[in-house]
Amino acid sequence: MNMKPRDFKNAIYIEMAGMTKALGNPHRLEILDLLAQGPASVEYISQNTTLSVANASQHLQVLRNSKLVDTERKGKYVYYRLASQHVFDAWCSLRKLGFSQNAEISRLLDDYRSKNTEFETITAEQLIDKMNQDVVVVLDVRPEEEFKTGHIKYALSYPQKNLKERMAEISKEKEIVAYCRGPLCLMADVAVKQLNKNGYKAKRLELGFPDWKAVGLPVEVSSH
Repeated sequence: MNMKPRDFKNAIYIEMAGMTKALGNPHRLEILDLLAQGPASVEYISQNTTLSVANASQHLQVLRNSKLVDTERKGKYVYYRLASQHVFDAWCSLRKLGFSQNAEISRLLDDYRSKNTEFETITAEQLIDKMNQDVVVVLDVRPEEEFKTGHIKYALSYPQKNLKERMAEISKEKEIVAYCRGPLCLMADVAVKQLNKNGYKAKRLELGFPDWKAVGLPVEVSSH
């Protein structure tokens, strides 16, 4: 069927509007941020958000119907994953747009950190330089499941929920840099605060693992 130019453009705009509408929900943005770490089951997503399994499943269906999320079956479980790197790129662009154009977003984050944490941040470029000089220990404070899927090369897995009981394993001879899922993830904030309180010299990586990986910096996968 032939389409007039205006109808053709409108059809494309309608499809694109459906995708942007799917992004217009805070819970679905949180799910995309989580899936950027790697494939996850609806149960894992529920455990790592404030959503029930039923609600998480509903949001995932919206994302899937909008072509933003795909599924794959592993045994008896269905895992969700980002449909492509373009989805993560779009989320990053939206995040950057929010911080650059909406002062309230930056104010909320700054207010939270000023009241709850005091620490220094470090850029990816600065961390690479310190890693090359072998003067830093890099801690991945995400859950171990996410660490196994992929992590910054040479990083050590110290999930934030277990950090307190394992802290004695970490040497104080080098500077510590902790990272988690991304700029909005607070696990690294809590970890750095705990470390500094206990006599370590710790900083937070500004970005998270998916951002690090997206720009081609060294990563590795753990099978154990």
